[in-house]
Amino acid sequence: MKEVDARGLSCPAPVLQTKAILEQEPLDTIKVIVDNAASQQNVERFLKSQGFKTTLSKEGDDFTIVGKSGAKTAPQAAPAPTSTGGGQQIMVMCTTDRMGFGDDELGLKLMVNFIRTLKEMGPDLWRLVLVNNGVKLTIEGSAVLSELQAYEKEGITILVCGTCLEHFKLLERKQVGITTNMLDIVTAMQLADKVISI
Repeated sequence: MKEVDARGLSCPAPVLQTKAILEQEPLDTIKVIVDNAASQQNVERFLKSQGFKTTLSKEGDDFTIVGKSGAKTAPQAAPAPTSTGGGQQIMVMCTTDRMGFGDDELGLKLMVNFIRTLKEMGPDLWRLVLVNNGVKLTIEGSAVLSELQAYEKEGITILVCGTCLEHFKLLERKQVGITTNMLDIVTAMQLADKVISI
């Protein structure tokens, strides 16, 4: 069994270290130790996407994820791209919970209207990525929480930056989306036909 001690590292470093180890040699078992919940969720999801069955234990501030191959699991990372019926795969990245600069109250109203109007993109809307202040749109009390939950039910993948959630101490308050890391976000950008950043 190979052990990866990724304590003290923020995402995506624990996932990248785990990925590098698995690329070096095929392993039946890998043990990864992290010290924050965002990294724990991301490492677990990555291992599952690689066909590992995972078990989790927690001691103090440390999370230990043990991945064992053999019992193949369905990929649990951001879902693979699917055909949009001849359309495009558009990724929308929201880096804030407000749109534009000048007046915060107006900016919040504009962002609410933007999120509510995204459905007009139809099946071309493929990924919605929320980073920095944008993660605040996913918590209870958000004016667009019900819209985001509806999008997710319709099959739109919503990726929410784990490092950002940790920074704002919102990880436990997130109500929608997949806690993710920069590796997933960069991969989604590569796969998208178009990226729109707000």
